[in-house]
Parts: sequence; C-alpha cells; structure tokens
Amino acid sequence: MPMPNGPGQTRPLVALLDGRDCSTEMPILKDIATVAFCDAQSTAEIHEKVLNEATAALVWHAITLKKEDLAKFKALKLIVRIGSAFDNIDIKAAGEQGIAVCNVPSYCVEEVADTTLSMILNLYRRTIFLANQVKDGKRISTPEQIRESATGCARIRNETLGIIGLGQVGMAVAIRAKVFGFNVFFFDPYLSDGIDKVLGINRVFTLQDLLFRSDCITLHCSLNEHNHHMINDFTIKQMRPGAFLINVARGGLIDETALAAALKDGRIRGAALDVLENEPYNIQAGKESPLKDAVNLIVTPRTSWYSEGSAQEIRECAAHEVRRGITGKLPSALRYCVNRDYLNVPRSAYDGLNGTSLSSLFPLAAPFLSPSALMEQQAAAAAAAAGLMSSPSVVVPVSIGGNEIKKDPSASSTSVTTDPNTSDSSGIH
Repeated sequence: MPMPNGPGQTRPLVALLDGRDCSTEMPILKDIATVAFCDAQSTAEIHEKVLNEATAALVWHAITLKKEDLAKFKALKLIVRIGSAFDNIDIKAAGEQGIAVCNVPSYCVEEVADTTLSMILNLYRRTIFLANQVKDGKRISTPEQIRESATGCARIRNETLGIIGLGQVGMAVAIRAKVFGFNVFFFDPYLSDGIDKVLGINRVFTLQDLLFRSDCITLHCSLNEHNHHMINDFTIKQMRPGAFLINVARGGLIDETALAAALKDGRIRGAALDVLENEPYNIQAGKESPLKDAVNLIVTPRTSWYSEGSAQEIRECAAHEVRRGITGKLPSALRYCVNRDYLNVPRSAYDGLNGTSLSSLFPLAAPFLSPSALMEQQAAAAAAAAGLMSSPSVVVPVSIGGNEIKKDPSASSTSVTTDPNTSDSSGIH
C-alpha cells in the first residue's frame, strides 16, 4: 500500500484522454487514484476539471498533444502512451514543462512480426488477390487460366529481405524470415556491432546499399524529422526493379504519391501497408488519397499490433506505469520514460551503476535511443572506463501523488494519501 503523503492531500486524478473504457485500468489504479475518461479528440473537448487537476494521463493515438496543448494542463506530471509510438506527443515540450512521457514498447512484438510475414507471403504468393478472383466468380481451371491468374507469384527461397530498423520487431521478423529461406540484410545506424553475428544475418551500413540488394523491403523504424518520406521517388529508383515494399511502422516514412506512381509503372511490384500518412483511413477520398487507384496494393487499418492478448497486455502495462509514477519518484520509478533527456532533473536520477547509463552496459538498448542520447551515453561509458567519471550528483526525486510537486531532499519514500472507499471511475466530458 502507498504510504501517506501528509494531511490534506487529495487523491490524484488519472484521465484517459481519448477513450471511454477504463475496465482494465481500474483494478490496477483504484486504490490510489480516481480514474476518469474524457473520450476527446482534441484538448478543446477536455473538461476544465481534467485540465486543472489531472496528475497523470493515459493516451491512445486519437489525440495530439502539442506544446500549446500541454500548456493547458495545470497539474499534469505524467503521460503514458498506450502503445509504442509517441509521435502524437511533443516529448521535448513535455519535458520542458516537467511532464514525463512513457510508452509501452514491447507488448505486440509477436503480432507485428507475424503480420509482417503474413504481408510478405501475401505479396509473394498473391493469396489475397487470387482469393478475390474466386470471390468475384472468375473461372480458373485450365493451366492457361491458372498461369494468367497467378502471374506474379514468386518463389521465396534465396530471395533477399531488407529490414530497415532492427529493433525488437525487426529482429523478430529476421528470425521468422530465415525459416522461409530469405537471405536477410538489415540497415540500422544506431545498433552496436555484432548483432548480425548473433542473429546470423547480414548488415549493411547505408540505406542505398540495402535498397540495391533487396528483393523485398520492410520498414521497422520510428518516424522523426530525419526520415520523413524516407521512401520517395529518389530512393524508389535505387531499389531493384520489381521489389516488394511493406510498412507496418509509421505512415510518414513513405511518400504515398511516389509509391502510387511506382506501383502503376511496375517499379514496385506490390506493397502492403498497415499505416498511412493520413489516418483514420479514407483510401477512397479522391485527391486526398494518391493510393486510391493503386494496383497490387494491400492496405489494413493499423491493426498489426492487435490480438486479444496484446490488447489486454498493453493496457495493463500502461496502467502499471502510471501506478509506478504515482507511488514512486519521477523519473527514476518509470520503466519506459522516452523523454528523460528533456526533463529538468539531474542526469543521475536515471543513470545506472556509478553514473554509467544502462544502455552502455546493454548495447541492445541502442536502437531505441535518440542519436544525441546515444552519443552522450557512449561518452559517459568511456569516461567511466578511464576512471574519469565524477561522483554522481544527489538525486532529488519528485512525487506526483498530490496536486503539487513535492521535492524530498532526503530521498525518503513518499507517496499519496489514499482512501480505498472513495475510489471511482468517472466520465468527464
């Protein structure tokens, strides 16, 4: 049970900003917080009580929180994104305002990797296209009719699969693809040396080299200002003629106008997308959708992450992260904070042993770090090895349990006053 945080303290308010169902979160949080839902699509739809009093927020992907949106919250200290992507939240602005942002990074690795292989198999074996022919009543019986209908079906063994971004999903895809006979190559500039040897796959060090070598390319990287429209008219021309393209990562990685043109003239033989640049999906929206009349295209509605198991797991993980934030200290109590570099707290609050960051001890964490954070942590590790690391500064943890931030210089355990009899979940509109 949380320890009392002093007289007069009220129960913290946790708000689900863009949803209505709190049935999974309530059992995890009801003894320490009041849980409310807003069902909002923008901050303009959020009730003033939430803007003034919410200590923590749970967020799906339907709402965007920019700098000006974050400024409307008066007591907010923690945002947990129910999902792995957090490009709908300005994490730098949040950190500057003292708001920690977390995600749930590994809840759907298996689902997304399985979906990726399903899309690859559909493109190579043209399963969905052949099924649609049968559904449309086309008669296919003679060898000539089969040859005409199944034109484009290809053998997988000894084909080259190129993976852009070898994080958890990328690794899972690589392991699965090898079983089907693919020669697997990957490009990831932030990975430590030797991962290719561990997995028995091949590494290239430029995007151009990967595009040139690959018969099929699959994207598994985050979206940022450096890789927006990474797949464009120029990079498509660097691909092998007739390559396949799969994207289950971020819609903004692909210039959809360039992709539509490449599908039309056959430079790309087929594409499968679970994400688009503009969502929710409206692929029949005329000028707003360059892919409307694209051929050899499979589109699914951002469901690669979903299974009954992952849907439950993601919500439980997000709620537990909120609980850690309420009962512990920020940011050290958080397991999945993504904006530590921007939070106005001592660096040692989240460093590892002797001030050396944990990712320098465990290089597999490197793909999930920003380049600046990676350089900083590598420098810290080198200094520690040379015996030059200064003594870590005193950590001043922060409790988010009450309506006001409480700083505890003695670093003693502090939490919130709770009254299990007053727990509730309410909808605030």
